Amino acid sequence: MTARNRIRSLLCKACSTAVLVALMSGQASLVQAGPREQAKRIHDRIAGVPPSADVLNDMESDIISGNAIDAASTAMEDSAFYDVTLKNFAAPWTNEAMSKFVPLNDYIATVIGLVRDGEDFRKVLYDDVLYIGEPSLNLPNYSTSNNNHYESLENSGASLKNNLVSVNQSTYTGLPPSATAGVITSRASARAFFSAGTNRAMFRFTLINHMCNDLEQVADVTLPPDRIRQDVSRSPGGDSRVFLNNCVGCHSGMDPMAQAFAYYDYEYDANADPDGELGRLVYNAMGETDPETGSRVQAKYHINAATFEQGYVTPDDSWDNYWRQGANRRLGWDQSLPGSGAGAKSLGREFAHSDAFAECQVKKVFENVCLRPPSNSADRSQVGSMVASFASQGYDLKQVFAESAVYCMGE
Repeated sequence: MTARNRIRSLLCKACSTAVLVALMSGQASLVQAGPREQAKRIHDRIAGVPPSADVLNDMESDIISGNAIDAASTAMEDSAFYDVTLKNFAAPWTNEAMSKFVPLNDYIATVIGLVRDGEDFRKVLYDDVLYIGEPSLNLPNYSTSNNNHYESLENSGASLKNNLVSVNQSTYTGLPPSATAGVITSRASARAFFSAGTNRAMFRFTLINHMCNDLEQVADVTLPPDRIRQDVSRSPGGDSRVFLNNCVGCHSGMDPMAQAFAYYDYEYDANADPDGELGRLVYNAMGETDPETGSRVQAKYHINAATFEQGYVTPDDSWDNYWRQGANRRLGWDQSLPGSGAGAKSLGREFAHSDAFAECQVKKVFENVCLRPPSNSADRSQVGSMVASFASQGYDLKQVFAESAVYCMGE
């Protein structure tokens, strides 16, 4: 080996050793990520597109000055944060497949608008709110029967940051204000979760999307089964132990709360429109009755009544939260609320004012921005800190995006 090659070999070994030491100490990314690199990473994670030179300079200056949160706020001024990041963030909540590849709709637009305006994000589950396209864009009118308004808005290329307008949902959908419940009563949500079935899907997917728990995670076999409907067999396969040890765990808590949706349905002609694209949310208002039940309760609440005739017969839309007792007290229910009520609005408030709701939003944003779920003690501590900040900042979700981006900017 020549002297030159020996020197080259020694240098390579020294370089490899230095890299290995840096990796083992967890400092490699920090060594590489200076203020400018951190600024770019914040912008990439929040907006999904590279910043302009001027924006990058401003963000770098903020980070050097110890104002990284301001740098993150600058990144959120980019239209791509609303058009792409938030659209993809909310889209999976609007369909059972949890796919991001769906057109813009009233559910997604309302989430984007609430975040853009710094609103109390808890309103997403109970307020009389809807976001539509700016009227000056000459889009098709908002319709309760199709999604043309939002698809035209998306196809127009107009910035969602600048072209969403907040309106009262009740004004555009014909629902009584008392029957509105944020995205729960959006057309997109109704199409996905009120269509056919028994309306338990709406309960389950609200739980998944906004409380970060599926039914298996909240099953509690210790609660009374007195509100479980007639369509649930008490001895599946002829074995009552299956019901007592499995079925009751979900239905004992779910059925008393899913009763809140008893007056809602999604109506479409299955023969003419099998995908339900042209259907609409229907609500039996005061004085209106379902022809099959003779009451305001939708017929779907009484299907398969012969499965267990002694089961609960739904008389109205009153609900009770049995999960305020037993293991699911851990979800952190708001003690200032009564834990019972009538209709989707009060149930949406029950969910949205829980600790689990706040923690769920923070975890989802953390994973969206940091590109991984919280995975170690430092991450979990950061999530706890951001949950507290989320509450103290009026449940402004932009604050959570900013704090998540700053936490991960050195990675």
